[in-house]
Amino acid sequence: MTQAFSLQPLLEVMQTRADEATRKLGQLIAAEQSQRSRLQMLEQYRDEYAQRMLEATADGITRLILLNYQAFLARIDEAVAQQRNAVESSERNTKAGQDQWQDQNKKLKAIDTLSLRHDARERYRENKQEQKLQDEFSSRKYSVDIASEE
Repeated sequence: MTQAFSLQPLLEVMQTRADEATRKLGQLIAAEQSQRSRLQMLEQYRDEYAQRMLEATADGITRLILLNYQAFLARIDEAVAQQRNAVESSERNTKAGQDQWQDQNKKLKAIDTLSLRHDARERYRENKQEQKLQDEFSSRKYSVDIASEE
């Protein structure tokens, strides 16, 4: 009869934590990609608006319209700067999530290795016990055969 792995509850806790770390890392990566996408969209909009301002200036605009263009570009630049900060923050969060994921998986692997060693020892012990039973059976059968021949 095999003995249960005494650290099985710990192995299950480590598996749950590793799964949770994996799920959280996935969410962090998705959030980072979303932040990058927003930044890219803002930068593209800024470039398009700056181009529109250049074209309007070339066609001739009033000083007030030019000031409006410049004020709006300044607000877009501010939004781009804030979004860059958001991307950097998201990158830090993702890095922390990766570190946590690696830490949890390292712990899980250590417990899993112990579990695999336990299973191997149990298989060895069972095989040895089965071999011992077969040897006893063969020995008895041999003794009975010898006794019946005499």
